[in-house]
Amino acid sequence: MPVDLLPELALVPSGDFTMGSDDADEDERPAHRVHLDDFLIAVHPVMQIEYERFVHETGHRAPAIYELPLVVTAGGAERERVFRATGQSYLWRDSVPPKELLDHPVTLVRWEDAIAYCAWLSDATGKIVRLPTEAEWEKAARGGVEGKRYPWGDSLDCDMANFTEDSSSRRARGTTRCRSYSPNGYGLFDMSGNVWEWVSDWHSPSYYATSPVQAPSGPPDGTLRVVRGGSWLSADTRMLSCSYRHKVPPDTYSYGIGFRIVCSAS
Repeated sequence: MPVDLLPELALVPSGDFTMGSDDADEDERPAHRVHLDDFLIAVHPVMQIEYERFVHETGHRAPAIYELPLVVTAGGAERERVFRATGQSYLWRDSVPPKELLDHPVTLVRWEDAIAYCAWLSDATGKIVRLPTEAEWEKAARGGVEGKRYPWGDSLDCDMANFTEDSSSRRARGTTRCRSYSPNGYGLFDMSGNVWEWVSDWHSPSYYATSPVQAPSGPPDGTLRVVRGGSWLSADTRMLSCSYRHKVPPDTYSYGIGFRIVCSAS
């Protein structure tokens, strides 16, 4: 299978950056310097149409509502009702994505689904494709800009990203087409908003205090995974900041979670 299965990629150059924030939640502190070698990252999250080929060629289960994740069952019957109702727009039918969402980010994918997609794309292209680490994701999100809250600066409005300004209007919103908003300094779209993005790391609230300077990859194990960047459902704008770490149980999936891929620059 051809290398052109790879999405458009952007180079994030080698160098240091400041990860985390001292003016944020406890697990985002302390702000600390991290060095990463250069790497390539997809300019947008994996789209429905890209994930469709993976499903068809591997027989992997299509995005749908299966066994309910802990984040839903812990909320009781009303949360389950809302999850099922809101998820209807994102269900695949007979392994086919909704035709009006083909160029939107794929959703209803677990961490394990994202890993399986990366493994398939690695085999298909001969490149090592994987999820970004938290450090890679955050450096990419910052777009070469130091010390700012969002990928473009310290301000945020609905012309910049897909999120929910008023939580009462969530039902009227949803994912948007990839590249609908302006890119950051590395040419990356949707690093804030649209869908949360899986990263490879386990979560640890104290990891930043002992994190290595060179290419940190997170703790070796844990009980919670991490998604980054906020989503169309996010009404709390802190969640759209470059440093925000959203921790979820490993079985989590949602109509507000997707992923993007990275590979080495060499």
